[in-house]
Amino acid sequence: MTEELNHGQTPAIHGSRIDAYVDRYAARATGMVASEIRALFAVASRPEVVSLAGGMPYVTALPLDMVGELVSDLVTRRGPVALQYGSGQGDPHLREQICEVMRLEGINAGADDVVVTVGSQQALDLITRIFIDPGDVVLAEGPSYVGALGTFAAYEAKVVHIAMDDQGIVPESLAQTIYALETAGAPIKFLYTIPTFHNPGGVTLNVARRQQVLDICQRAGVLIVEDNPYGLLGFDGEPMRALRADNPDGVVYLGSFSKTLAPGFRVGWALAPHAIRDKLVLAMESAVLSHSSFTQLAVGQYLATQPWREQIKSFRELYRERRDALLDALEGLMPPEVTWTRPAGGFFVWASLPEGLDSKAILPRAVAERVAFVPGTGFFTDGSGARNMRLSYCYPEPDRIREGVRRLAGVIEQEIQLRDTFGTGSTRGHAGVETPGPDLA
Repeated sequence: MTEELNHGQTPAIHGSRIDAYVDRYAARATGMVASEIRALFAVASRPEVVSLAGGMPYVTALPLDMVGELVSDLVTRRGPVALQYGSGQGDPHLREQICEVMRLEGINAGADDVVVTVGSQQALDLITRIFIDPGDVVLAEGPSYVGALGTFAAYEAKVVHIAMDDQGIVPESLAQTIYALETAGAPIKFLYTIPTFHNPGGVTLNVARRQQVLDICQRAGVLIVEDNPYGLLGFDGEPMRALRADNPDGVVYLGSFSKTLAPGFRVGWALAPHAIRDKLVLAMESAVLSHSSFTQLAVGQYLATQPWREQIKSFRELYRERRDALLDALEGLMPPEVTWTRPAGGFFVWASLPEGLDSKAILPRAVAERVAFVPGTGFFTDGSGARNMRLSYCYPEPDRIREGVRRLAGVIEQEIQLRDTFGTGSTRGHAGVETPGPDLA
């Protein structure tokens, strides 16, 4: 009877007891697995654990009563518009306001070339969708943003890392890699870069190298995707001039209000050359028809009625204090073999452990000691980063940051003792692209 039903009416389900559909997924879905790190961070979210892991903005610093009044007023006055479908390209007035924001980084652009997205993460997904066929090459700094690497993996791109140092991406490495790939006939679709206050590296591409990177990519015909969520959060001086400001036709610029307002609004954007913009709008509409008119209008109302430049200044001062707390604690408490970057803005410090130590292997011990970080391997696709860790200073109070570093330093000292006694510390293998949850991005 069962055979007759399977033959005549219902298809047989192969696969496993855990997932009956395992053999039916598209090939691109095979690598979509939750990182084992997520289980540890379920514990790390407890209040007794100092998390130096998450890249969560400190939204408590916003005037939340004002935001509440703004949202209430929006529903009362413009509810029929705010709660209705909107344009796939985004609210026209908000796009004009976005151009005003980008002018702070030297970008002169028209609202017609802006596409509003659900955070800059969706903009990155749309760019990847319209450019990448399986096996195409994406160039990216090593290390690179974990959310970008997950997107590239989902579309079956081959990520080739470009070396970076304390001054950002190394132009010579970029030129040599492009030449080698072109010689091998490998199609390069774009360079993905976070040139300002890099995530996770904490470094900034200097002025001279910015022009070199632009020149190299222009000569090679390689599109640049400039991801810039932290550009207005510098601690010294005026914002850096964006790459897009000096090459409107060769750079797609991704921006976001997640770090300068609040991530819960989920409003970002892409600024692209005309032809790319048209493809992005079509891709956006096929994905979501249109995203939230409500959050777009709320952000637009905030920009129109509130001193948003002063709020960004307040964020900068708050994050500078926390950056200083982290750097001072690292200097005073870490074993001398540990090194780290010194960011001039943004959220992150990139630390390097002594030879023989493995950041992912020591994470469980760190969590047991009530401190958390993000291991470095998640920011590479080639297994690199075992000796690295990303430390975030944006969310904890300064005293908590110092206490977290004290706990972490104790764990590292124990690992160094293990290494010196037995020849190596805790170790484990690495494979694939790891994607911690959005609170760690």
